[in-house]
Amino acid sequence: MTDLAHIRNFSIIAHIDHGKSTLADRLIERCGALEKREMTEQVLDSMDIERERGITIKAQTVRLAYTAKNGESYTLNLVDTPGHVDFAYEVSRSLAACEGSLLVVDATQGVEAQTLANCYQAIDNNHEIVPVLNKIDLPASEPDRIKQQIEDVIGLDAHDALLISAKTGVGIDDVLEALVNRLPAPKGEPDAPLKALLVDSWYDPYLGVVILVRVKDGALKKGATIRMMATGAVHQVEQVGVFTPKKLPIGVLSPGEIGYITAGIKEVADCSVGDTITEAKRPCAEALPGFKPSVPVVFCGLFPVDATDFEHLRDSLAKLRLNDTSFIYEAETSAALGFGFRCGFLGLLHLEIVQERLAREFDLELVATAPSVIYRVTLTDGSVVELHNPADMPDVTRITKMEEPWIKATIFTPDSYLGHVLALCQEKRGEQIELTYVGNRAMVVYRLPLNEVVFDFYDRLKSVSRGYASFDYALDGYQESDLVKLSIMVNGEPVDALSMIVHRGQAEARGRGLCQRLKDLIPRQMFKIAVQAAIGGKVVARETVSALRKDVLAKCYGGDITRKRKLLDKQKRGKKRMRQFGEVEIPQEAFLAALKMGEDK
Repeated sequence: MTDLAHIRNFSIIAHIDHGKSTLADRLIERCGALEKREMTEQVLDSMDIERERGITIKAQTVRLAYTAKNGESYTLNLVDTPGHVDFAYEVSRSLAACEGSLLVVDATQGVEAQTLANCYQAIDNNHEIVPVLNKIDLPASEPDRIKQQIEDVIGLDAHDALLISAKTGVGIDDVLEALVNRLPAPKGEPDAPLKALLVDSWYDPYLGVVILVRVKDGALKKGATIRMMATGAVHQVEQVGVFTPKKLPIGVLSPGEIGYITAGIKEVADCSVGDTITEAKRPCAEALPGFKPSVPVVFCGLFPVDATDFEHLRDSLAKLRLNDTSFIYEAETSAALGFGFRCGFLGLLHLEIVQERLAREFDLELVATAPSVIYRVTLTDGSVVELHNPADMPDVTRITKMEEPWIKATIFTPDSYLGHVLALCQEKRGEQIELTYVGNRAMVVYRLPLNEVVFDFYDRLKSVSRGYASFDYALDGYQESDLVKLSIMVNGEPVDALSMIVHRGQAEARGRGLCQRLKDLIPRQMFKIAVQAAIGGKVVARETVSALRKDVLAKCYGGDITRKRKLLDKQKRGKKRMRQFGEVEIPQEAFLAALKMGEDK
């Protein structure tokens, strides 16, 4: 059992691409947890999708053994966290398991929006924070200016910030010494009843559910009978271990330690992240506070391309939900797409990642409907309903008012791109709250409707600022707006999968864009097809897919015009009859391409 004074639990927090995972690599290498031949780039980013995109999606832990300069041995539990705003929930869970944080700031780029957000989360968790300036080997690094910026923007004392290069390994020893000397040791009672926090869980096809825990009091032993306090489920612990980063079974987890357990749990529902684990026979007096449940902000429907995959999709979502509790799902049906699920996500990147993980890990081909947010609709009888799916919108005559969610967005951008960023925010119906300068960088705070942000805001922001702007947001309540349901009709039939709720001022432009896309995507038939966008009974945009025509006059070589007229009229009557009874099949590719409408502006 490790002495509590010799344990340090810490997480690495930073903005995207400031070098968290690379710093974790260097710490693992320096502590000798992996041999040279076992090391890879970003060793903790274990998913293929994380490596390809160069982002961390899941927080990962690793236990390191370090001998300090004073000759004493320490156990360091490191948690590498994501930097993207959509995975802020992962960060909050990781911080709850630690006592301190390394705040990594890029010495060339300085403080960014997520640096600020993650740092405040760490302060809320009463963390001791050690500022670390990374990438000092680059010619463009300005450590003194960035130190001043950390003090001005975040309000942290940065005069003794560590200067490192995670890529070359400069300053890594200073980081390890700072961890030992500047971060507090965990507190805990070894003889008290077991009290452990369930930090994360994931599904392993051989072991069942694997649970990541942080022991606060007591000891977690192999063979012990444990109880989950929230769900009441009782299990026997089969294996106790730590990640070094490889799985290493050990006999017992003591107070202050982070490790994993398996207990033959088959049911996904038995493990809720943030739950407290205690002994069945000697339970602790009260549960740990856990985490605030995450609030999904973006909704979209996921439907299998092959209708027979519906059950497989349900099982896959259940297994994925175990690993990522921040998305929710419920079954729904659509006339155009059949049976599927309505899913809620923390943002568009989160949606994209979940979709890609379903495709890779569970071999599913999916169609996603247009993303939408939760609207609040007040009906004439005084009741308020939440609207997730545009297809469920009540009749206009029953609606008193509609409210949409707004967010408070913080954007950091170099001065030269400020005009473009402000123009984009205005175009998205934004309201400016404040504009301040830190050196030659502007910090803009805007209120924006979430509806506009989920569509294509992040991509547009990156393109107008050439990738230099950073963006972070928090929900900021509901506000009444003039919202309408835009329906798409093909050959007079409404297509529910393409309907969306938009602001009245932008309905026509959005409808015209969608109709033009569909015109190019729907295959031509033997009759004309009208593609219309309508608000209620009023058509605001229309395109026509022209018919394939057979040349019925080919056999007519001369003679009276009435012969030609007769053949043309006969063809016309046939086309009319076809249009009445003809069904237009919209291919899956057309749905996908139409839903990606915001991408080629």
